[in-house]
This record gives sequence, structure tokens and C-alpha cells, in this order.
Amino acid sequence: MTDRVTYLGHATVLIELANQRILTDPVLTGRITFIRRVPGAAPNLAAQPDAVLISHGHQDHLHLASMKRVSGDVPIIAPRGLGRLIRRWGFKRVEELGVGETVAIGGATITAVPADHSGFRPPWGPTAESIGFVVAGDGRRIYFAGDTDIYPGMSDIGRDGLDLALLPVWGWGPRLGPGHLDPERAADAVGLLRPAVAIPIHWGTRQHLTEPPRRMADAVAADHPETRVVILAPGEAYSLPPHEERASR
Repeated sequence: MTDRVTYLGHATVLIELANQRILTDPVLTGRITFIRRVPGAAPNLAAQPDAVLISHGHQDHLHLASMKRVSGDVPIIAPRGLGRLIRRWGFKRVEELGVGETVAIGGATITAVPADHSGFRPPWGPTAESIGFVVAGDGRRIYFAGDTDIYPGMSDIGRDGLDLALLPVWGWGPRLGPGHLDPERAADAVGLLRPAVAIPIHWGTRQHLTEPPRRMADAVAADHPETRVVILAPGEAYSLPPHEERASR
């Protein structure tokens, strides 16, 4: 299996690493209440993933109708405090992680890392910690930020090297609240993380929100040209380079 990531829209990415297919924050429908997918149709999972990562409990990251498209036997990895809700939805294998804890999925390891974002699931809860994840395997490390702003210690994530960072560049509406990266802040995060490649995610839920990834790419090119920004439209994939090519960078 080629090591690659496929951007499915919003914060949903299929990570293929170490012969595992790992799906992040599934949004697999055309709409979530007032949030509309733009552009492209809702993705169709060709095969069940080997695991699902949930960064936090907001509806656009933990969505019941989307989760129902995932088999109840698939391992779900979520922050501490969300397990009871997810089990109530019929999932049998739920692993709750706190920051710094690691779980193995086949040949891949998944480590929870901090995120600066509200963990309350409106309107009635529960409240759980928001986290990001580092997925490692095949000698590679991929960072999935979930939803976050820059926080003290973010540079620690890149200390051992990052092949790829999946970074949010917007929210779901015309304005950003606290706990989010805008395109320029995402570029600042690139400077802290120092990944070889950065891919903007969490954009495109409204027609006028298709510019943030381009703004991020421009800011990174100006301030952190050692990182390559790859903009993927929903459904597009990026294959990580062979190890020998990466070593020659």
C-alpha cells in the first residue's frame, strides 16, 4: 500500500500508512444542519477504514449520520469523555486517549497531542478534551491537528520531524471564534512544526470559503519556504515520496 493521504473535505482525511487506512473526523454527508459541503459531492467510502480518529465532540467532527456509515466493529479512537456517547451509537471498540497516550493499529501508532479548542458538544454535552493526533509508521510521522489554535509547546510535535502536517485553515462559517487557525495563523503553526509538507484542511463549507488554503500557501511561501504546501480539492490524494527521495531533501 502506498503511503498517502486523501482529502475528503472539511476535517475528513483518509490516511494510508503502514498498511492501515485511518479516517479522521468523518463528515460523509452533503450537509450538517446549516453547514454545506462546497465543492463536490459527499464522499463514498470504497472500503471500511481500519480505525477512525475523533479529535473532539463538535457536530462537524463527530457526526452521527456520518458515523453510521462506518462499521460498528471499526476501532474508534477519541478523547477521554466521549467514549460513552460513541458506544451508545453502537461502536464496540472505542479507545479513549489522553494527551501523550498512544495506541497501536496494525503497524501504525497513534499518539494524542494537545489542541487548543473547546471540547463541549452542544447543546447538552458531553464535555471532553480536544486533541490532535500524530500517526506514525513506515518511518514516517503525520500530524492531524483536528481543530486548534497555536498553543505553548506546539513546536514539540515537530521535534522528531514531520513528513506531513494536516492543518485547519478556517471554521464552518464566515467568522472564526476562539480555538481556530486562520490561514496566516496556520502559516505560523507551520513555522513551529517544520513539516516537510503541509496540507490545509477544514475549509470549503461555504462557497466564499474556498480562498483560505490559497492564503495559507502564500503565507508559508513567504515566511517558511522550506515547507511545501499541497492544496487538495476534496477527493484528491497526495502520495508521500519514497524514503530515499525524502532523505535527499
